[in-house]
Amino acid sequence: MMSRNDFFEQARPRLLGLAYRMLGSMADAEDAVQDTFVKWQSVDGNTVSNPEAFLTTICTNRCLDYLKAAHRKRVDYVGPWIPEPLQTDAGSDPETDLERAQSLTTAFLMLLERLTPKERAAYLLREVFGKPYPEVADTLQMSEAGCRQLVSRAGRFVRSHSSRSVPTPDQQSALLKAFMSALATGSTDKLAALLADSVQLRTDGGGKATAITRTLQGSDVVSKYIAKILSRLWTEDRTVEIEINGLRGLVEYDGARIVTATTLGFDTSGLVDQVFMIRNPEKLARLENRIHHDAKSGALWR
Repeated sequence: MMSRNDFFEQARPRLLGLAYRMLGSMADAEDAVQDTFVKWQSVDGNTVSNPEAFLTTICTNRCLDYLKAAHRKRVDYVGPWIPEPLQTDAGSDPETDLERAQSLTTAFLMLLERLTPKERAAYLLREVFGKPYPEVADTLQMSEAGCRQLVSRAGRFVRSHSSRSVPTPDQQSALLKAFMSALATGSTDKLAALLADSVQLRTDGGGKATAITRTLQGSDVVSKYIAKILSRLWTEDRTVEIEINGLRGLVEYDGARIVTATTLGFDTSGLVDQVFMIRNPEKLARLENRIHHDAKSGALWR
């Protein structure tokens, strides 16, 4: 028979996957999962009829508490806020489980930021982690009908703002190479061919690194900024292609230290419609550590 600790360790990757998607911070996600473990240790196991549902409920509600605190902190955050990037190693082909694979991308996590905390929790539990509606309702302490409304409302929002396709890894690498070529040459024409008309560029320095404190929008504005400003700062020999949140991305080094992580979002035609550049050193500190991702279960583990 599996011990209580063994049961929790088996559940930990799934709980971590849920918490990271809820919070956009691996440090906060790990804290929420550890808080769940402490609560699990203090409860009489004989009183828990469904241990998995119990752990999910404790972790979800702990994340909701974190989100309340995060909202207060973000009022004073300098410039755009972007989730902490993860260097991922996908456990399955994104094309075989598209919806769950997309649920880790930076573009998707940014969409979740625009939902209410309970909408976010309900949508993730139901649509990403496949929990039945009665369990989601129990977790959020609301009626099943109300829970269905939350998921439906969140789903409509996500579908209206998100493409349902992800370029293949080879296509992503080709786009990144073209992106780097445009940087090297300073050619706005090359860049414009890669960018959607409505493309947005955000940089997150958190007041701790040089970054734009507003969102740039439009192919002309973004291509000129990348070609004329970033091209002066980026060099090919300091830039490495890695997988970031399930998509191919770029990291730039200054010596042994990562100073910028760049990941892209794509529209339905394969053009770049989002450019995310993370420069806040607190969010880059652990990017060297690879995280494994199982798109089918949503689990994350080192």
